[in-house]
Amino acid sequence: MRAAPLLRAWTQADAPSLHAAFAADPGLEHQLGCRLDDVGQASRYLQTAWVSYWLAPSARGHSLASRGVAAAAAWALGDGGLFRLELGHRTNNPASCRVALNAGFRPEGIERSKLRYGKDRFDVETHARLASDPVPGISALPLQSPGPSTS
Repeated sequence: MRAAPLLRAWTQADAPSLHAAFAADPGLEHQLGCRLDDVGQASRYLQTAWVSYWLAPSARGHSLASRGVAAAAAWALGDGGLFRLELGHRTNNPASCRVALNAGFRPEGIERSKLRYGKDRFDVETHARLASDPVPGISALPLQSPGPSTS
């Protein structure tokens, strides 16, 4: 039986797992905007401040991304003190749009040619969720409280 998913912050100890995920899914380069060809590069990537969502192929199709984004948004719009949280996805990625909608993010518009992967440019649909918006009807993943930094 699989362990229940738990959303938590990355740590430097996750660098080998991130590198393995990158090696298993070449499309992750476009999601991250960089290559992680070794554990050292994965470790350096984890030192940056980016918010994104992606799942290993074996974890897809179980609403984990929606539940994770909903949990992160609940924290950011609650204890995190934000009023507005934005999210964008390529318009040619309907699965990512479903994640945003399921997590309570409302569409706001299209930003033309906003993202560039290599030489290709993609339109982005922007969504936002406000602290005053209704809580989405999805079971958010549990959040692990941040502990002392292990990096």
